[in-house]
Amino acid sequence: MRGNRGRDTAPELRIRSLLHQEGLRYHVSTRPLPGVRRTADLVFSRARVAVFVDGCFWHGCPDHCRPARTNSDFWRAKIDGNRARDAQTDRLLADAGWRVIRIWEHEDPLRAARRVAAAVRGFAGQDGHTVP
Repeated sequence: MRGNRGRDTAPELRIRSLLHQEGLRYHVSTRPLPGVRRTADLVFSRARVAVFVDGCFWHGCPDHCRPARTNSDFWRAKIDGNRARDAQTDRLLADAGWRVIRIWEHEDPLRAARRVAAAVRGFAGQDGHTVP
């Protein structure tokens, strides 16, 4: 389990690199909401965009997550709990006026970076909210 990184994973680094090349600046592994113990992989504070790069196994990707063969009850409960926490995080951030972008680790990094850039650049700026 120590080999599973909580940050700076290969998909995160690739997306960060592409966004940096686009001239976008961000905070890494930051809590968007003070007092809420949820850390986003990338945070664009001014645009109020929080980005999470989710691993297929840990977050229960419908395309790639396969049930564990050993200790399956534990892993099913663990992944279900992660998914419930992700949904709660999305609601908390949305209620606070943030736009949440979730990227699966298997997604094309270029497409994912374009989606993030569009959200950040679509920021209205005047009222502190993103354009839907």
